[in-house]
Amino acid sequence: MTATFDPFREFASFASAFADSPAGPRKMPMDLYRDSDTYVLNADVPGIDPGSVDIDVDGQLLTIRAQRPVSGGDGVRWITRERGPASYLRQLSLGQGVDTENISASYDNGVLSIMIPVSERAKPRKIVVNSASAETAPEFDDVAAA
Repeated sequence: MTATFDPFREFASFASAFADSPAGPRKMPMDLYRDSDTYVLNADVPGIDPGSVDIDVDGQLLTIRAQRPVSGGDGVRWITRERGPASYLRQLSLGQGVDTENISASYDNGVLSIMIPVSERAKPRKIVVNSASAETAPEFDDVAAA
């Protein structure tokens, strides 16, 4: 049986090792849905201190950053350590139809929830159709008499 070199498998192995590196920010899995007049974003950021979460809006760009610190103290002797310190980063482009002034956030059981309200201008509204009534119809009496 001969071993074959598969460059795609080698690249996938390299990429996954690099992606799991604690050096760079980790992707935070998220769900995004609309509930009535609010977009709700739920992102998994396990083990973070809610005080380390930084959410900012610059124009229409929403940026979420969070840090998970090193656990344990100086006297700790690790047996195995798979959950090192981590930084999380996610950026989303918001549409024009959101109210960036009233975005709010909460954190519960490892899930960061961000509520993004729909702006008043983007909400569905009824358009009143006016009918042309007799008061706006042109008068033809003078033309008929001539």
